Amino acid sequence: MYRLGVIGTGTISHDLNRWWHKVRGKEDPYLKIGEANVSGSKSDSGYVWALKDINLEVMPGEVLGIIGKNGAGKSTLLKILSKVTGPTTGSITYRGRIGSLLEVGTGFHRELTGRENIFLNGAILGMTKAEIRSKLDEIVAFAGVERYIDTPVKRYSSGMMVRLGFAVAAHLEPEILVVDEVLAVGDAEFQKKAVGKMQDVSKNEGRTILFVSHNLGSIQKLCTRAIVLDAGRIKFEGNVNESIKAYNHSKAKEEYIRENNEEILKPYFTRAWITDMNDQKLNFLKTGSDLKLHLEINNPQKEELEIQLSFWDGFGNMLWNFLHQNYDLPPLPKQEKLYISIGFSLPEIVVDELFVHLGLSKTGESFYGLTDHVINALSINVDRGNKSLKSSFHGVFKARAQLKIY
Repeated sequence: MYRLGVIGTGTISHDLNRWWHKVRGKEDPYLKIGEANVSGSKSDSGYVWALKDINLEVMPGEVLGIIGKNGAGKSTLLKILSKVTGPTTGSITYRGRIGSLLEVGTGFHRELTGRENIFLNGAILGMTKAEIRSKLDEIVAFAGVERYIDTPVKRYSSGMMVRLGFAVAAHLEPEILVVDEVLAVGDAEFQKKAVGKMQDVSKNEGRTILFVSHNLGSIQKLCTRAIVLDAGRIKFEGNVNESIKAYNHSKAKEEYIRENNEEILKPYFTRAWITDMNDQKLNFLKTGSDLKLHLEINNPQKEELEIQLSFWDGFGNMLWNFLHQNYDLPPLPKQEKLYISIGFSLPEIVVDELFVHLGLSKTGESFYGLTDHVINALSINVDRGNKSLKSSFHGVFKARAQLKIY
C-alpha cells in the first residue's frame, strides 16, 4: 500500500498510531482504509493498494508472463519480488539468487565504466571475481558494446545501457531472472536476441523467469504461463493464450465515446461504433460479412481533415491500415461536426478479437502529427466459425473502403 502525495509513510501521529497498534498485537489501522489503485479516479483516503491479495506460486524452470494495463501493479510486484521494496503485509519466499532488470541502468553506477559495472553487478548478485571474469567476454559480446566497455556508462545511450544490463543479468546465472518492460528500449535485433537468450536459459538451464511486457507476441513466444493484473489484483491466471484473451477482453469496447469534451481547439473523435449494413449494432463480427464503421468528429476550427484507421489482432499485428489519402477519397467537408461511415468487407481472418485504432490529422499533415489518436478505441469479438489456421486467411488484408459523409 502507498500513501499518496507525500514522501514516507505519513505523519508522526500516523507512525505513533501504527506503533501503538503493533505493541498491542493489533493490525495496522491504515491497512483498512486503502483504496484500489485506479489511476483515473480520485482518492478519498489518501492511501491506495498498488497490490492486494496476491497469492502466487512459480515453479523452477517456469517462465511466467505478467500482463496488464499501465498502473495495474506489474512493476510493483517485480520490485517486491526483487527485494527493492518490502510488502506492507504478507511475505515472499524463494530459493536461489534473483537477478533483476527493472529499469534502464538498474544497479549501475553512472561514473563507473561498463567493465567496472559488470563486476559491481556480479558482486551484488553474489558472484566471485573469478566467476565474473570467466563470463566477461561473453557478456560484452552479447551486449555489443565492445568499443565502449571502458567508457563511463553515463555516456551510454539508454539502449546501450539496457543491452549491457540485460547481458549481465542473463549471464551471471541467477536462479530467478526478473525482467520488466525495459527490453522495449532496445532495437528489434537486440529484442530478438534477448528473447532467444531467455528461452535458452529457461529450457536448457532450468532457470525461472518472470517477464513483464506489453508486447503480447513476446509473451506468447516466451512464456509457459501468464497472469493478468488489474487494479493490483490477479484477474486471471492460466495458460498464455487464455491469459492474453482475458487481458484483451478486459479492454473490450463495442463503442467508443469520448468522456472529456471540454474546450478542445483541435479536431477529435467523439464517438465510434461498428454496425452491419442495415446500421444494426453488433456484439460480434462474422468473417466474410459487410460492415460499417461509424465515426463522429468534432472540428471546432472547421479545418480540412484526413482519417487514419488501423485494424489489429490481439497479439499486436496490424491487419489493415486505412489512410485517407491512399484511397483517393475527397477531403472531408470543412464543418464543425462530421458524421461519417466507412464500409468494408471482413475477410476470413483467423483472430478471436479485432481492435480498431483511430487517427485524425489535418490534410497533408498525417505524417507530422495527429490531432487525435485513440488506441484500442474499439475491440469486438470475431466469429470465425469452424475455420482453422490452415484453411483461413491470416495476414494483412486490403479492404475495399467506401466513405459516406452525412
